[in-house]
Amino acid sequence: MKLVTRYKGIEYLLFFALMMIKLVLFDRYVHVPYMAMDGQDVLIALGTLALLCFWTLWLPHRGRILALVVLNVLLTVIIYADLIYFRYFQDIISIPVLTQAGQVSSLGESIQSLLAWKDIWLFADWLLIVPYAGFVLLRKRKTSNDISLSFVKPNKLRKIMIRLSLSLIVFATGLTLVFVPVSYAQRTWALGLFTGNWWNMSLYNVTGVIGFHGYDLYRYAEQHWLKDNKISDEEIQEARQWFQDRGSMRKQLEQDSMFGRYKGANVIMIQLEAFQNFLIGQKVDGQEVTPNMNKLIGESLYFKNFYHQTAQGRTSDADLAANISLHPLPSGSVFIRFAQNRYDSMPDTLKDNGYATGAFHAYDGGFWNRNAMYSTLNYDKFYSTKSFTIDEPLGWSLGDRSFFQQSVDLMLSKQQPFYSFMVSLSSHHPYTLPASVQTLDVGEFKGTIFGDYLEAAHYVDDSLGDLMDRLKAEHLWDKSIFLFYGDHDNSIKEWEPFEKFLGRSLTELDRINIPKQVPLIVHLPDGAKAGTYEQVGGQLDAAPTVLHLLGISTADKTMAGMPLITDKPLAGKKVVFRNGGYTDGSQFYMPSDDYIAEHAQCLDVTTGQQVAPDTCKSGADEARQELIASDRVIEHNLIKTFRAER
Repeated sequence: MKLVTRYKGIEYLLFFALMMIKLVLFDRYVHVPYMAMDGQDVLIALGTLALLCFWTLWLPHRGRILALVVLNVLLTVIIYADLIYFRYFQDIISIPVLTQAGQVSSLGESIQSLLAWKDIWLFADWLLIVPYAGFVLLRKRKTSNDISLSFVKPNKLRKIMIRLSLSLIVFATGLTLVFVPVSYAQRTWALGLFTGNWWNMSLYNVTGVIGFHGYDLYRYAEQHWLKDNKISDEEIQEARQWFQDRGSMRKQLEQDSMFGRYKGANVIMIQLEAFQNFLIGQKVDGQEVTPNMNKLIGESLYFKNFYHQTAQGRTSDADLAANISLHPLPSGSVFIRFAQNRYDSMPDTLKDNGYATGAFHAYDGGFWNRNAMYSTLNYDKFYSTKSFTIDEPLGWSLGDRSFFQQSVDLMLSKQQPFYSFMVSLSSHHPYTLPASVQTLDVGEFKGTIFGDYLEAAHYVDDSLGDLMDRLKAEHLWDKSIFLFYGDHDNSIKEWEPFEKFLGRSLTELDRINIPKQVPLIVHLPDGAKAGTYEQVGGQLDAAPTVLHLLGISTADKTMAGMPLITDKPLAGKKVVFRNGGYTDGSQFYMPSDDYIAEHAQCLDVTTGQQVAPDTCKSGADEARQELIASDRVIEHNLIKTFRAER
C-alpha cells in the first residue's frame, strides 16, 4: 500500500493491466472466428481505457484510486453482462436491449446455465482492490501534498495546470489509439460497417467491447437526442417502391388456383419455442423424437428448407416476421422499441375481413411487451398467463399439453371464422423437464443439455398430438388451416452431440443450416397438396401464405414475404437473413463476422462447396435492399404514411 502512495502513477498501470487481462479473457471466451484479438485491437482497447479514465487525473491521489476501482468494477460488470448475453444470443448488449432489462429476472434458470467456473477470473482482482478501496476511503487523510512531485513544490495554480496537462496528454493519446486504427478500418476492410451493420459483433471486431458501448451510446444519442432523425423523401420513395414491387408480385399470384381456395376457414397458427428442423424424422435409440409431426407430414405440406429470420428479439422477432412480414431490427426488439407503430399485420387484416382474432401465450403479458404490441396488431384478445389455470406447472409456466387444451376451450367460445395464434413455451432453454413427463429414452445423451432438448421436443410433439386429436373431436380440424413453425435455434453451440444424433460428420453448410432451419408444416382442411417441399421459405412468408389461401389480397400491404403454397414453386425465391445473408435454394451466402468480403461464404447448396464470391454478389445486393426497405418502414413508421396515401 505504501508502494502505491510512494510511486505516483502505479495505480494507473495496475488499472490498465487488470482491465486488459479481462478484455483478453472476454475475447477468448466468446471466441468468434476471424476475431481473435491482435495488436491493433490491443491499441484500441488501451485507447478506450485511456478515454475512460483521463479525468481521474484531476482528482487528488486518494480520489484517483477510488475512482479507478469504481471504473474497474463497473467495466467488469459490463464485460460479464456482455459475455452472458453472448452465450445465449451470440451478440453483445446494445442500448435498445437495455430497454428489455426487465426480462432478465424472468430468465432465471436459463441464466444460471450460462455461467461457467472459468468466469471467476474476471472478478479475481476484486479480492484485493475492493478491500483496498475501502481502506483508502476510511484511513485518516494526511495533510501532505500528495500530488506534488518529489523535486518541486508547486503552488496551487501549478498543481492544477500539471493535472490538466497530464489529463489532456492521456486523452489525446487515447483518442489517437482509437481513432487512427478505427478510421483506417472504416476506410478499408470495414468500409460501410458503421452505416449498415447487421450484427453488433462486427462492430466489436473493430472497436472492442468497451469501444462498442461508446459507439452504441453515440449512435443512440444521435438517433434520439442529437438530431431530428428525419428520413428524406427519396428514401421514403425507395422504400415505398420496393414494397409496391413486392406487392405487385403477390398480385400476379392471385390468378393462382390456391388463391381463395379456403375462403372463410379458421386459422390456427402455432409458434413452437426453439423447435428446430433437424429433429423431424429422426430417432434416438430406435424411438421417434417427433412421431406426431412425422405422421402429420403424410397429410400436410412440409417445407424442409424453411428458415427462421430472427435477431436479438428472438421469440418476439419470429412473431414479428410471421404475423407482420417485416424483418426484425439488428438491435433490440421491435416489439419493445416500436410497439406504437402502424403495421399491416395478419391479425389486423383478418379482423378487417370478419375474423375473430386471439393470441394465446401462458406467460406474463408484459414479457416482450406483448400487451402493448398485441393491442397495436388489433387482436381482439390476448390470453396471457392470467387467462389460464396453471394445472400443469412446467418449466417457465404452464406445460404445453395443458396450454393447448385450455386454448381450445377458449377458441370454442369464439365466433367462426377465427384466427388463433399460439406461442408455446415448454421447449424453452435450458429444456429441463420433470421426470414425470419424460417419456423418451435419450440414451447416451442423458444428463446433457442436448438430451434435455430432445426430451422437451418429444414432450411438445406429444402435446401437439393431443391438440390435433382435440381439434378433430371438436370438429375444427376440417374447418381450419392448421400450421406451426419453430421460432429460433436452441442455443446449443457444441457440434459433437448433433453429429452423434445425426450419425454423420457435419459439413460447413450443415453448420449453417442446422441453427437456421426450423420446420414449417401446414395442414389444409381437405388435406390437399400433402408432401415434402424443397422450396426455400422463411418466417416472413407465413402471413402472405395464409392470406393467399384465404383469398385476401396483400397487393397493397407493406409485407416483405411471398405465398409459399401455390400451383408452382416461386422462381427466384430468396430467404433473407438479418445479417445480410440469403439463400435461394441454389446458393447460400453468409457475410463474414468480421465484415471482410473475402471471408464471406458463398456456397453451392448442391455440393456444399465454396464458389467464387461474385456468384453471390447480386443476391447479396438484393438482400441488402430488402433489409434497408424493411428497416426504414419500422424505424420511421412509414406504414402510417403509406396508409394516408391509399
